[in-house]
Amino acid sequence: MSDKHSTNAYWSANIRIIWVCIAIWAFVSYGCAIIFRPLLSGIRLGGTDLGFWFAQQGSILVFIVLIFWYAWRMNRLDREFGVEE
Repeated sequence: MSDKHSTNAYWSANIRIIWVCIAIWAFVSYGCAIIFRPLLSGIRLGGTDLGFWFAQQGSILVFIVLIFWYAWRMNRLDREFGVEE
């Protein structure tokens, strides 16, 4: 990855992946747990309504999944640009 175009493309792809992760996290944490909670209150999951579940456990689980997805996707991106470890 010696030329400037390749470096810019790599970081552009990296930033795009980060924004996707942030958007998903924000939707789950704020959208499902706070904004859409009244709409999700009729759906039961684990003995409580889905909005409460997202606020207490779902957002944390989605965050953990996003961490693993980001690591997997970045390893793939590193291989594409020849900067893997």
